[in-house]
Amino acid sequence: MGADLAYIGSAFIATDEARASDEYKQMIVASNSDDIVYSNLFTGVHGNYLRGSIVAAGMDPDNLPESDPSAMNFGGGAAKAWKEIWGSGQGIGAVREVLPAAQLVARLKREYVAARARLALG
Repeated sequence: MGADLAYIGSAFIATDEARASDEYKQMIVASNSDDIVYSNLFTGVHGNYLRGSIVAAGMDPDNLPESDPSAMNFGGGAAKAWKEIWGSGQGIGAVREVLPAAQLVARLKREYVAARARLALG
């Protein structure tokens, strides 16, 4: 299919087995790529964060200040990255429900096999 590598993270946050809070899982399900905010404010390193979690922490996601990269801080300040400010990738629009990880893996496998079959026909 032409890809050397792929990775999936956010879809696995929204699985029954993930140790993320139910609120985090539901925000992933309810969000799409427009709800991703790219910022370095929370750790000093640019990352993708869920708009809703930034709003819930009392901040304006459209007016976040830039952080000084030399001041990297993975412990966080008033709002801690990954605890109150939730990360997510742009692929969350495909996440439609919280489900068991085995069910997600089975679906990904079915979709992969179907895509390969379509490519073989073309």
